[in-house]
Amino acid sequence: MKRILITGKGSYIGTHFRDELLKYPEKYEVEELEMRNDEWRNHDFSSYDVVYHVAGLAHSTPDESQRELYYQVNTDLAYETAKKAKEEGVKQFIFMSSIIVYGSGKIGEDRVITKDTPLTPDNFYGDSKKQAEIKIRPLEDESFKVVIVRPPMIYGPNSKGNYPLMSKFARKTPIFPTLRNQRSMLYLGNLIEFIRLMIDNEESGIYLPQNREYVSSVEMIKEIAKIHNHKIWFTGIFNPFIKLFNKQIYINKVFGNLTIDKKLSEYKEDYNKYSFKESIRLTEGIS
Repeated sequence: MKRILITGKGSYIGTHFRDELLKYPEKYEVEELEMRNDEWRNHDFSSYDVVYHVAGLAHSTPDESQRELYYQVNTDLAYETAKKAKEEGVKQFIFMSSIIVYGSGKIGEDRVITKDTPLTPDNFYGDSKKQAEIKIRPLEDESFKVVIVRPPMIYGPNSKGNYPLMSKFARKTPIFPTLRNQRSMLYLGNLIEFIRLMIDNEESGIYLPQNREYVSSVEMIKEIAKIHNHKIWFTGIFNPFIKLFNKQIYINKVFGNLTIDKKLSEYKEDYNKYSFKESIRLTEGIS
């Protein structure tokens, strides 16, 4: 029996993770803890085997006025939670970082994250995650294992971020560019399975889980449109113009290249329970 505390009550990932593990009451006890005020500091961590820290702020283009808040939440809060977990005898701390610590992708340029890729975040959101990693990792010792997870774009039912915008576009647009790109992505169900394995196998270290398949925006749009029986005309006429706007953040999000070397995502057990096509159907609410 593993006792797990999810720090970040009501978070998208944390709540779905809790719901999945609650299906196995003989194996897991799971609780969520509110982190929006200082009451969490009075919570007793000593009865838990694992703290899964998902509390944080996430926005790829944060406003400059939020800089201090991002470091308070993404860096300081994460470190203070890890420190408390260690001091109170928790055996494993899992921190949700992000691929954003490596920076973003570019249109027309191959961008592959390898074991030698330096951490060069583009903005203070990415840097706040990087600084959290730097502060948390030295806490690890033989009795306190630290797992750092750097996932690519996460999507699933009712997810936020880029996916809902892509989905809405795929269901409405009559035309879409054929400009090809490659991105690493991670379906929520595959992430949940990965984290479960981290707990079951009492792992430590830095991990970059991803779906088995790389994805292009064209393939995603096609798949979503197909599910909803929506016809789209794909054309290359706009491709040269898109390349001219390669410094526009949203254009880069849609058509930029950013992949993780698949060797970095291999694990001794298969966590990819869902293929790309299955994940799109489930995300779109088609069982």
